[in-house]
Amino acid sequence: MRAVVLLGGAGTRLRPLTRTAPKQVLPIVGVSMIERVLGHLGGHGVTEAVLSLGYLHDAFRRLFPDGRAAGVELAWAVEPEPLDTAGAVAFAARTAGFDDRPLLVVNGDVLTDLDVSAMIAFHVDRAAEATISLAEVADPSAFGLVDVDPGGRVSRFVEKPAFPVPGAGRVNGGTYVLEPSVLDRIPAGRRMSIEREVFPGLVAKESLFGFFSSAYWTDTGTPAQYLQAQLDLLSGMRPGPPAPGATCRDDSVWTIGDPVLDGEVRGPALVGPAAVVERGAVVEGSVIGSGARVHGGARIHQSVLLPGAVVRAGAVVSRSVVGEQAVVGEDARLSDLTVVGAGVEISPGCRLEGARVPADD
Repeated sequence: MRAVVLLGGAGTRLRPLTRTAPKQVLPIVGVSMIERVLGHLGGHGVTEAVLSLGYLHDAFRRLFPDGRAAGVELAWAVEPEPLDTAGAVAFAARTAGFDDRPLLVVNGDVLTDLDVSAMIAFHVDRAAEATISLAEVADPSAFGLVDVDPGGRVSRFVEKPAFPVPGAGRVNGGTYVLEPSVLDRIPAGRRMSIEREVFPGLVAKESLFGFFSSAYWTDTGTPAQYLQAQLDLLSGMRPGPPAPGATCRDDSVWTIGDPVLDGEVRGPALVGPAAVVERGAVVEGSVIGSGARVHGGARIHQSVLLPGAVVRAGAVVSRSVVGEQAVVGEDARLSDLTVVGAGVEISPGCRLEGARVPADD
């Protein structure tokens, strides 16, 4: 099986982290989001993938200079202009020569333990023209609901209902199996949505099916989701080590390499290579990226420090994300999903709640 991975979005909901890097290059517990996606695909027999690129596309070439990741051979397709989901899929597939047989399509900002092999078998068994993965979410109001009949055939879509939806609902999980005939429906060079324009036509033909899975699934597009994806790995909600090469110490404290842990680290937590937690510092339920430094007297709670970040003495970072090489000044307080961009310096004593620094223009 060959795959198209959709990576072209600008990641505006994750700004300011995405001012300098595509969101799929950002780390999830020390491993880039895109590497985790490709590793999952490789585990289900995908040997070739074309990355559908747009925003800051050179970052992916720098990340994979030899054109391989997790055993998957990579090709590149850079959109000349934004083509939306269907346009991007067709452009990437045609660019890579992947348009002559069934194709797997995944959204590069979705992390899941979906059994892709079982989904492909489901698709083949039903002679489907297209199959979409379905995930169940507690609050479906931010997603498009999908209704299916008892055999799995999709009967209708309800796009982001404007009214409150009681209880959990099944939504589009962002993984698709497509026959070449689906690509024939997408004109070359045209901006087109697969969800709003292609799939409804397949529903009318009764050739679109939905494959439901209760496996782990999350969209990582907001600060809350980005942070929670990391905490899920630390807590064991997703089984196995949170990152390759991670070693578990007492109390679910994971380390990579040989960081300096003179302070108190309370699990679940991960401290990356060359990171330093100084004496008198407290880290709990957090990810401390490679080369990051937590000074004595600082406290880090359910947060992520990206590589090279520094938190000065007496500062508190709670449920927030601090970007690469950013500095949180002495006695500063960050809370409620504050996001600090790469290289930013937070002044000593500053109080930030739910802030984005720098803020969007």
